[in-house]
Parts: sequence; structure tokens; C-alpha cells
Amino acid sequence: MPVPGPGYSITVRLEAPPSASAAGDLTSAVGRAGGVITAFDVVESHTDRVIIDLTCNALSANHAKDITDTLELLPGIVVRKVSDRTFLVHLGGKIEISSKVPLRNRDDLSRAYTPGVARVCQAIAENPDDARRLTIKRNTVAVVTDGSAVLGLGNLGPAAALPVMEGKAALFKKFAGVDAWPVCLDTQDTEEIIRAVELIAPVYGGINLEDIAAPRCFEIEARLREKLNIPVFHDDQHGTAIVVVGALRNALRVVGKKISDCKVVVCGVGAAGSAIIRLLLKQEPGDVVAVDVDGIVHRDRPGLDDNLKSIAAATNKDNVSGRLHDALVGADVFIGVSAPNLFGAEQVATMNRDAIVFALANPDPEIDPMEAQKHAAVVATGRSDFPNQINNVLAFPGVFRGLLDAHARTITDSMLIAAANAVADVVDGDRLNASFIVPSVFDTSVAPAVAEAVRKAATESASA
Repeated sequence: MPVPGPGYSITVRLEAPPSASAAGDLTSAVGRAGGVITAFDVVESHTDRVIIDLTCNALSANHAKDITDTLELLPGIVVRKVSDRTFLVHLGGKIEISSKVPLRNRDDLSRAYTPGVARVCQAIAENPDDARRLTIKRNTVAVVTDGSAVLGLGNLGPAAALPVMEGKAALFKKFAGVDAWPVCLDTQDTEEIIRAVELIAPVYGGINLEDIAAPRCFEIEARLREKLNIPVFHDDQHGTAIVVVGALRNALRVVGKKISDCKVVVCGVGAAGSAIIRLLLKQEPGDVVAVDVDGIVHRDRPGLDDNLKSIAAATNKDNVSGRLHDALVGADVFIGVSAPNLFGAEQVATMNRDAIVFALANPDPEIDPMEAQKHAAVVATGRSDFPNQINNVLAFPGVFRGLLDAHARTITDSMLIAAANAVADVVDGDRLNASFIVPSVFDTSVAPAVAEAVRKAATESASA
């Protein structure tokens, strides 16, 4: 199912004989090794040799090495250097700070810095709310992690989490004009994380929690929301939930079902799954059945933690037990944020007519999308190489743009629902179909639509 992609792209600089067959030999070798050539450039030409940059996509780092080894076996080929294009992107980091004001002469310096800046400091001391108007707080978000749940890689720690947080900051700027900065904390103690964020909060207009493992992430977010007067948003929870709920609204439109008539199975009850369930319940579905590694979550199951007890109390109205395959029987919707390869087409066949399958485990989903399509009417994944990619970037830039524009002090369920509806509404009736239930992450209308919906909901909340 996986195909070579740009995440494992390499450029191989090599020497080849100046023969008519050299190019064909090289491209054939890459093809035999399973790579996909994306560029073939002759950078030098001599009477006895040519120097070629061959760029190709691979499946993994090991696959990239296999491709290189295959090229080296060709007669007359000398591999000079192999460059991993992903690592090249990250050299020196992906973000920087730049000045918004000119500093050309003494007058500029006197206003931007001393002595003029002292007057601005005094104004903020007299009215602390002016910090939102007169400093970067107006447009700045902290992207906070402890590195305990980095992507799907697990507990890598704060330094290894930094490239992800840099990427998040770049996405904030690209899609919503929000200035964001990585804050990678060298602690995984709940109390220390809460206190650290509390101490840095004066600089920021919002806090985006990222890649913090469940269940600690629930307590950290809840307590920071109590302590701070700026919005706190855990993207792994609420960003995912927003896009899933928006996509599900459109998927149900495609199959002509009402959510009030649907049984929804959610597999994975960590940060993302728990938030999806809680936001789904606001839509009043017919029933939600949660499933984790120990099976269906029900009220009589022993050993439930506080989060699972809360989920059990609000879901599974018939209090059924069993495994994932049991839960899928008679279900209308499957939403997976769990682990790869959990079921196949035969289980999708036990679901109701016109089933909807969101298999979002990444990079390998709970079911091969091609298998799911044998019986499901709508299939979505978290991958970019299949239709209907459920991607948080559809949500979080616009959400924070709206919160910052509204000078919001908190975030509510009504704002999350407004964001989900905005994502769904970008896909108008003329474009909606089984292969297009969410907009592209590069659709420039998404972030402004989400921002306006959140700003309006925040303003209404403040007025109320």
C-alpha cells in the first residue's frame, strides 16, 4: 500500500560513462529497486564522464540505501555523494525572527529601543491589557511540548521534539499569519509543566499544547485553562476533533444519513479519540461506542481510569462488551485514531449500508483504504496519498487566528463546533462527493473561514 514519497527523497550525485545508454541504465536501476525518479540533471559533462544528480523518492531510509546500493552495482557508475533532502530542509532550523520595524538610524533606535521604549513599558505597567495592543502578545502563540508523545514515535524527549514544533510554527505563519514559537520543556512532570507555562504566559496570546502523552495532557490542559487568561488548546485533541467532526458532517451528507440515526465506533481513546468523542456527543449521535486496546469501553469494565470512566458514562447506551470486530457489526461510522492493520474488508461488510470509514492511524491506517473501499461508501485517512486527508492543519491556524483577533481569554466547545462547521462549509455542494469531503490543506480559503467562525463565536461568548 505505501508508495515512495518526498519524505524519503534523496539526491545521488554520481559519475557515469558518457554513453547513450547511461541514462536508461540509471533510471531502470532505480525502477528495479522500487524508487520513483523525480529529477535527472546533468551538472557536468566531460569527454570521459558525466556528473549527474539523480533525485528520487523512496519508502524509507533503508529503501533509500537499497536504491543507492543498486546504482553502485552498475558498471562504470561511481556514487560520489548521497543527500537526504528532508535533512537538508532542517539544517539550521526552519524558522527565524525578523524585525517588523526599520532600524536605520538613531531616531529609529530611540523609538524602538531606549529611551522611547520606556514610555511603552510604563503604559503597560499602568494597564496590563495594553500588552495585547503594544507587544508581540497580540499575535504570538507558544507551541509547548514535553516530547512525551512525538508524532507516532513515542517518548523522544524535548530536543527531538523540536523539529516538529518548528514545523508547527511555520504552519501557523504560512496559513494564518500567526507568529508561533517552540517551547520544548525539559520535564515530564505535570506540576512542573503547568508552572513553566504559567511563568511564560505573559508573552503569549495563546498556548498550543503539542505531543504531550495522555492521560497527563488532559490534566495539564484543564488546569492551565483555569489558571491563565489566554486560550489553551491541545491540538492533538481538539484540532483532530474539529477536522473529524467537520469531515463527518460532509460524509453523512454524501450518504444521506442523519447523525442522530448513526452508530459511531471510535477506536483509540487517548488524547485524539477522547476529544473526538466529546465533540461528537455535542452533535447528538444515535450512539457512540469507544474501543481501546482492551476492547469496548463499558461501564462495568474493571480498571478504567478517570478519562475512560467519563467516556463510559457518556457512551455505549446498551453497555455492550467485546472487541473491535464486535463493535463494528451494525455500525454506520468507524473513526480510528489508534494502530495499523486492525481489521479488513470482511469486518467493513458487517457494518450498515453506506458505511463511513475514517482510518486515521499514520502512516499505516487501521485498514488498508483499498480494502475499506470494497464495502464502505466514504473512506478517509490521515495520509496525503489518498483522497480525504484528515489533517489538523485545516483547523489550528484558523482557530488561533480567530482567538487572537477576538482577544479571547478562553476557548469553548461552541468555538470548536464553529470551527468544524467552517471546515465543512468550505466544501460546497457542487464539489462534495465521496472522494472530496474536506478541502485541501493548501486551500487558502480554509484558515480565514475558520478564523472568522471562531472570532464570531468568541465574541458572542464574551458578550454573553
